[in-house]
Amino acid sequence: MAPRVRFAPSPTGYLHIGGVRTALFNWLWARKNKGTFILRIEDTDQERSTEASKQVILDSLQWLGMDWDEGPLVGGNHGPYEQMARLPIYKEYAERLIAADKAFRCYCTKEELDQAREALKAKDPKAQFRYPGTCRARKDQPDKPSVVRFKAPTEGSITYVDKVFGEVTTPNAAQQDFVLIRSDGVPLYNFGVVIDDLLMEVTLVARGRDHMVNTPPQIMIYEAFGAKVPEFAHLPMMLAANGEKLSKRHGAVNVLEYRDQGYAPQAVLNYLVRFGWSHGDQEVFSLPGLVEAFSWEACGRADGRFDVKKFLAIDFEHLKSPELVPDEIYAKRVLPFLEKRGLTGIDGKGLDEAAVRRAIYTVRERATTFVDAADRLDYFFRAEPVMDEKAASKFLVRESAAHLRALADLLSGSPGSPGSPGLSGLSGLHGFLT
Repeated sequence: MAPRVRFAPSPTGYLHIGGVRTALFNWLWARKNKGTFILRIEDTDQERSTEASKQVILDSLQWLGMDWDEGPLVGGNHGPYEQMARLPIYKEYAERLIAADKAFRCYCTKEELDQAREALKAKDPKAQFRYPGTCRARKDQPDKPSVVRFKAPTEGSITYVDKVFGEVTTPNAAQQDFVLIRSDGVPLYNFGVVIDDLLMEVTLVARGRDHMVNTPPQIMIYEAFGAKVPEFAHLPMMLAANGEKLSKRHGAVNVLEYRDQGYAPQAVLNYLVRFGWSHGDQEVFSLPGLVEAFSWEACGRADGRFDVKKFLAIDFEHLKSPELVPDEIYAKRVLPFLEKRGLTGIDGKGLDEAAVRRAIYTVRERATTFVDAADRLDYFFRAEPVMDEKAASKFLVRESAAHLRALADLLSGSPGSPGSPGLSGLSGLHGFLT
């Protein structure tokens, strides 16, 4: 059976590169096995979720080239693909558990639970508060607000075989009667994600190892429905260079910042895939090469530390390779950065992509990003050269004038010759020398 996997981000801000790494592993597995990659939007945090953030997610994945088979924009047979549009579904499945005596309505108020928590703290400051089961035996009181809690088993254990971490066992005594749905009808994470994965027929859940704590209660919910439990693969974490959790204070973590800094999208994926996966000593991959080489057996358990210099080096390896970034793709990527520099082409009517493509060979071996490439290509497409005063005073001297004038005459007459990008700045140099 072809795998069905998903990436389910929350639209509460930018798309973190750690999230992209999770999406990438799922995408690679789906593409390698001719499976289905689902994009699902978990927008239950209504205070922070925005349409703008949702659009950032879509833009980021599209820029990276990670297409999805079901989800926003493309549809599918298992929608809706946004959780707030699925509230009636969660209510229906919660009622099924209540009817089967595997869940119950809890009428405890926040104040009552806070009082119980404070009483425990006064008795034992180190004790961890657990829901005491107050409403397990209460009868329904439809006129009172309530949440729905799962009736967690107190004996036995949950065991599953993780595709990265191996066999994992958690005693049921470590669980409590956790909330499935809040009083406003919005599901909590563990319930919403199980119902969605169940109905969308997800066969493998791959995510960061920080979610391992969520796996036992999720398996309990699957088993309560008598449903087949999917496979799980938990990925090691991406950490900052100092070992802390990677965040904005450690540098760029928004994937679109790397787009704006001129990184090649497949170089971003190439760097991210090495956090938790390896293929011998190979460092540089094409996207088809990653699909072919990927396997869960090659995933490790050790957390990785983000290295800005290594990231830039991988980008450089991609940019200097015509096989990884063909000239036509290079030209399309660098063109916006040339335009940002105020360049309008030889005739002032816009940059000529064909001319840009002809100039690429001059920067391939040196430019580390498309921004760097645009800087190095600038003089080809600027009508008037920008002179460095120190360099001009050193090289543009009377003794050199005849030679430089001859060179300008020679080159300014061949703007359309093969291999020439345009050389518009040479007319300005000619004027400077005459």
